[in-house]
Amino acid sequence: MSSRDTTTHHSPLTIALPWLADDLDDLARQNLRRERRTVTPLPDGRCRVEDRTLVNFASNDYLNLANDPRVVEAARQAFGEAGAGARASALVCGRTAWHEQLEARLATFERQEAAVLFPTGYAANVGTIAALAGPDDLVCCDRLNHSSLVDGCRLSRAKLLVYRHDRLDRLARALHKARTRRRRLIVTDGVFSMDGVLAPLRALCELADKFDAALIVDEAHASGVFGEHGRGAAEHLGVEDRGIVRIGTLSKAVGALGGFVAGPQPLIDWLWNTARTQMFSTALPPAVCAAATAAIDIIESEPWRRERLHALSERLRQPLAAARIRTVPNSTGPIVPVVVGLPEAAVAAGRALEEAGFLVASNRPPTVPRGTSRLRISLTCAHGEDDVDRLAGALVQTMHAVAQSRPVTYT
Repeated sequence: MSSRDTTTHHSPLTIALPWLADDLDDLARQNLRRERRTVTPLPDGRCRVEDRTLVNFASNDYLNLANDPRVVEAARQAFGEAGAGARASALVCGRTAWHEQLEARLATFERQEAAVLFPTGYAANVGTIAALAGPDDLVCCDRLNHSSLVDGCRLSRAKLLVYRHDRLDRLARALHKARTRRRRLIVTDGVFSMDGVLAPLRALCELADKFDAALIVDEAHASGVFGEHGRGAAEHLGVEDRGIVRIGTLSKAVGALGGFVAGPQPLIDWLWNTARTQMFSTALPPAVCAAATAAIDIIESEPWRRERLHALSERLRQPLAAARIRTVPNSTGPIVPVVVGLPEAAVAAGRALEEAGFLVASNRPPTVPRGTSRLRISLTCAHGEDDVDRLAGALVQTMHAVAQSRPVTYT
């Protein structure tokens, strides 16, 4: 065997970790093993998978900006001037004029004093929570929060309370008992990414005020999508001036990459000095910053994108409701979750839809709670009304077949 042979079964590392194969087989038996695949993005809400063109209902590019010519051109120009990478962390020498411009643009867009960038939305959540809470504090985390928020709460080493946003009495009691703790933080998504449900931000603001707590909101799936000006769930629900720590991402509706926090200057200065995921990560590529800046300009100047997005979302929900297809109650906006139940049923439904020409995500544990495996449909303003109507018909047929536990075929 060549010294460069990388056959898995004979790898010294595999021999040193003999449990890997058995545990992977166990994931497969539970229909929880994920396989890698290559997806090529195409215009008009399409993608190519294994030489097939599919309508892409799995993307988070809600406003169709990732391939917008103006966004691409801004990235191309910066790429030509600055090169491929930032070369260092922002703290050392990686913060270029493009980073400075994007941070200023984000602060203006969010109507805040300042903003600070992170390499990803995940890093923004983990780094911000861990920088604001410690062992003497209480952090309260919604049970449906994204894993990055959960990981940030754990990393902070604060006492952790998991609450339900539809049962805030437990949260209130915990905050009351924690009056003597140094700090109290409430952590929530603005829109829960697997449910498409808005967090009860007004009620959470009231609790934060009553118990002198800080409210941290991750607007990842709300920025650009909700609110009159696209500033997210806090704007949509009328609480953006209530002293919320606002975390956002640039990889969803903005169509680029990265995370950010916008807020008062002392908060941004504190994160600049203490948020480890920002301090010890190489900064975003300048071309990505230029692309995101151009995308934010478009979000502000072209509200028709989110208006169309919400119209298409309602167009899909109506026939599903008429057919009594089970979706998550109170979901709104471009995330339309169709609850299937068992992992194997969600996988089968996803495959059936792919055969019909649609790419839809099949979400299983640990992404969603056990017993709630689902199809997570995400719409973009690139989709046509005919795309949505055809998907609705395929979904109704698929879910009826799943309910009867029989193979799915299309007429």
